[in-house]
Amino acid sequence: MRLYMFEHCSLCFRVRMTAALKRLHLQETVVLDDDNDTMIDLVGKRQIPILVKDDGGPMLESMEMVKYLDAFGGPLLTGIQCAEIVAWEQRVTPMIARLTQPRYPLLGLPEFGTVAALDHYAVRKRQTLGDFVELRDKTRQLLTELTPILEELDGLIESPRAINGTLSFDDVRVLPLLRSAAVVKGLRFPEKVRAYFETMMAATGYQSLPTT
Repeated sequence: MRLYMFEHCSLCFRVRMTAALKRLHLQETVVLDDDNDTMIDLVGKRQIPILVKDDGGPMLESMEMVKYLDAFGGPLLTGIQCAEIVAWEQRVTPMIARLTQPRYPLLGLPEFGTVAALDHYAVRKRQTLGDFVELRDKTRQLLTELTPILEELDGLIESPRAINGTLSFDDVRVLPLLRSAAVVKGLRFPEKVRAYFETMMAATGYQSLPTT
């Protein structure tokens, strides 16, 4: 199986972490941000992630990919799903985006390996987020807004090895967002969130992204 992905992409990391926890071999191909042709050739439109199965068939939705991978050899993500975690994910995702998306171009990631790819990303994201420099200048304010949301998550974590005590789809929702948020220099996770993040990242074998 091959995953077409961006290194910074939290939806991509859902798939990557699931394969890692399942000990499944997943070939990873990083696509340049402006390489629309590769995506369109595979699935007829610009979208990431794309999972190409061993039979050559592509998959597009990240959680469907997670379910597909988890079915190999019997499911691992067997724990309950918590409505509070789903609601937390929906609230925190746009908050994290305002902190992280203006920073990704500064991290030397492979999807920005050419000037054209970097410019393509900047144009796309500025249309929805606004000026990157202005957003980075608001880091302290944005972190202040994020802190109580992280403290809410701290109160929901049952174990550093699984957010609800047993690995579930909630872990696939939360860990990629924490991996993204951790790029923000100066961000401090609450105690249980930090323990969970470090334990789960170690379990996947993946490194955290650089900070800036």
